[in-house]
Amino acid sequence: MKLKKFSLRSRIFFAMILLVVIASILIALTAIYQYNEQTKDYHEDRLLRKENAVKASIDIELQRRTTFPVEEKYLHSIFKDKIYDISDINQLDIMIFNLAGELQISSSSDFTEDTTEHKISQRVLTQLAESPNHRVVVEDQTPSGIKYKSSYTYFNDRKFKPVGILHVHYLKDNSFQQEELKEFLSRLAFVYLFMLLIAIGIAYFVSKYITQSIKTVSEKMAKTALGKSNEKIILDNASLEIYNLVNAYNDMVDELEDSALKLAKSQREQAWREMAKQVAHEIKNPLTPMRLTVQSFEQRFDAKDPNIKSKIHEFSNSLIQQIDTMSSIASAFSNFAEMPKQNSESLNVVEVVKLALDIFNEDDVHYFHEDNEIVAKLDKTQLIRVVTNLIKNAVQSTENKEDAKIEVRVAEENEKVIITVADNGLGIDEEVKNKIFEPKFTTKSSGMGLGLAMVKNIVEAYDGNITFVSELGVGSVFTVTIPKN
Repeated sequence: MKLKKFSLRSRIFFAMILLVVIASILIALTAIYQYNEQTKDYHEDRLLRKENAVKASIDIELQRRTTFPVEEKYLHSIFKDKIYDISDINQLDIMIFNLAGELQISSSSDFTEDTTEHKISQRVLTQLAESPNHRVVVEDQTPSGIKYKSSYTYFNDRKFKPVGILHVHYLKDNSFQQEELKEFLSRLAFVYLFMLLIAIGIAYFVSKYITQSIKTVSEKMAKTALGKSNEKIILDNASLEIYNLVNAYNDMVDELEDSALKLAKSQREQAWREMAKQVAHEIKNPLTPMRLTVQSFEQRFDAKDPNIKSKIHEFSNSLIQQIDTMSSIASAFSNFAEMPKQNSESLNVVEVVKLALDIFNEDDVHYFHEDNEIVAKLDKTQLIRVVTNLIKNAVQSTENKEDAKIEVRVAEENEKVIITVADNGLGIDEEVKNKIFEPKFTTKSSGMGLGLAMVKNIVEAYDGNITFVSELGVGSVFTVTIPKN
């Protein structure tokens, strides 16, 4: 399936709209990405702040308040009562492990049972030992699907030696950020919709402005034709590209007019040369037998011959016959040269065509007409010439066929007269179809090849046209279409 070809104006219009839509989508995606990154950074910063606050409280307890030795085995005793105070102050669940990853004490036994094992995995312990700042953050979720972050970090004794591992749970609550994002996107959607409507209006007028000059140029170019007076294009405030295009077109119009004049002159000269050759050829044909007849008569002339009168009579008839042939040749060329002189009158085409058919006595000529009256403004004589020439060709094409059939039809369609002449004769060879309406062209052994050329001249003088379809050995159909007025 071929895609429809869009005009330049449509392409500009849709390109601008598409640009706005793509820009809107990219901005929305960027906004979503930025919100997610901000939320992520917010939670990480908040976890770090809470962790530092808890470590500060633990350090105070270890450095100043506890009466127990600051060692791993006393962690449970040191924080037995204080861990709940630290958890309440920071609003955070706290777990304390020894350096082997075994749980010593927790501020929330329920949370511990639901969310984590009682021992830190070896993988986390390894990462914690190898980390430059001795801190590891792990993301996970509870069985109920709530996401949380777990932070593991060392805390030190008075000599800055690691004595235990602090584990802090931080539940990520993104509901506020999600509501903010939805509200932002909804406002952004209204803005984009408003921008889209404005963009449609701007794209419409911009595309119209850009293509207006091109449309004017294309319309002028479409009307440009050889042999007619072509108007030049005058545009005000055109862009540089359109200005150059218009100048090129105007120069082409000037060159086209010069070429048309030269071509017309050349065609006229060529036509007269061809016509002169044809006339000379046709006149030479009867002159040769005339010359031979005169020479023969001169050689055989004997004034004392008793049959001299009959021989002179025979000689005269032969000359007169050749003179009549030359006269018919002159008349044919004269009639062709005078085409198309019109004496239009309102006439019934059905009756005129029937009148033209009356001179043909062949039984194989059949006449059909849908209406008894089709009135048109035409020259009666020229219309008869058109019909008789077409029928003569059809008769000559079918003269050697036993089942010869010629059909002549007259109809009216869309204020036009349609005359069709069909035969089942010899048909026309493909090689000569493009020459069939040329003057002096003929496929017959006799004639001057002016009949169809004359028909074409008459029909085109009425702004009509003549067409044909033909198949060799099957027949031909000639169709004449002439406006009624």
